[in-house]
Amino acid sequence: MTMKTEIVEGWPQGHEIRILISDTDASQVNAIRRALIADVPKLAITRVDFSQGVTQDNKGEVVESVNVLPDEVLAHRLAMIPIPTNLNEGLVFPDTCENCKDVVEKDKGCPMCQVLYTLSARGPSADSEEEFKTVYARDITTISDPVFDIREEHKDIPLTVLAKGQFLEFYAFAVLGRGRDHAKWSPVAAVGFRPQCIAVLDKPKKAEILFNLGLTTSDGKAIDAKLFGKDKKVTNINHVIDLEKALHQVGPGTGREEDFDNAIIMQPVDGAFVFSYETDGALDPVTAFNMALSELSQRFTELKEDVASALA
Repeated sequence: MTMKTEIVEGWPQGHEIRILISDTDASQVNAIRRALIADVPKLAITRVDFSQGVTQDNKGEVVESVNVLPDEVLAHRLAMIPIPTNLNEGLVFPDTCENCKDVVEKDKGCPMCQVLYTLSARGPSADSEEEFKTVYARDITTISDPVFDIREEHKDIPLTVLAKGQFLEFYAFAVLGRGRDHAKWSPVAAVGFRPQCIAVLDKPKKAEILFNLGLTTSDGKAIDAKLFGKDKKVTNINHVIDLEKALHQVGPGTGREEDFDNAIIMQPVDGAFVFSYETDGALDPVTAFNMALSELSQRFTELKEDVASALA
C-alpha cells in the first residue's frame, strides 16, 4: 500500500504546516519526523573570522574590537541565524566538493560549497548622545549571490551591543550541513504527529457543559452542537484539533468531568496521522517535507543496492 500525503486545508500558515498522512503506520511517520530533524540539508554559518585589535577610523578616533559578548558566544548566535537555502543554486557539501574534498579542514571553502558574509559596525561616535548601538542581522552583507541575503523577517535579530570606542568586523562562512551533526543545521522545530480522529457527539445534553463555555475554533466558529452537523460528527481536521484542546476545559481536575461524562468521543482513523511542524525560515515547510521524503528514498535505495550486492 502506498502512503498518501495531503496538506490540511488552511495550511501552511507562515512557516507552520499540517499534513495528513494516510495509508501508513506510526513507524513510517516517525521516520519522516527524524529525517526532517536530522537529514534535510540546510545552510548555516559554521566559521567566523573576527578582526582583532585597536585601529583608527577615518575621523582619527581610536576604536577597539570588543563588545559585550565574547567572540564564541557571538559566533554561536550567528550560527543560529536562518540562512536562505536553495539547493537549486548548485551548492554542494564541502566533503563532496571537487575543489575542497581533499583539502585540510581549515582550508576548505570555495564558491561551490560555501556562502560568504561580512559585517562592519562600530559603536556611537565620541560626540554622540547615544551610549550604545545594537548590531542586528540586517547589518550582515552577503558577498556571494544576493539570493543568500538574510531574509527580511530575520533582519531584526539582535547580535550584540557596541559602546563608544568599540567596533565589530568579521567574515562569516556558511556551508551545507545536517541536523544530526549540529542543531544549527536542523531546519525544523516542534515536529510531531497525532492520530487523525473524528469527533463524535455521543451525549448531546451532557455536552452542553462544554458548549456553554462559549469557546470557538481557530477559525472563529462556535464550539456547539451545530459544529457537529446532522450526523453528530466533526471530520474537519482543524476543528477536531480545536475540540481536543477544548476538552481540557471539561477534563480531569476541572470539576466538570463527571457531569460531562465523555459526551464527545474521539474516534481514531485507522492508518492516518496529522503531521505538524514549523521551519526556521531557511526552507519553506513544503520544500522541507519533500526533501525529507527524498532523503529517505535515497537511503533505502542505497540499502537495497547494498543488500543486493551482499547477496550476489
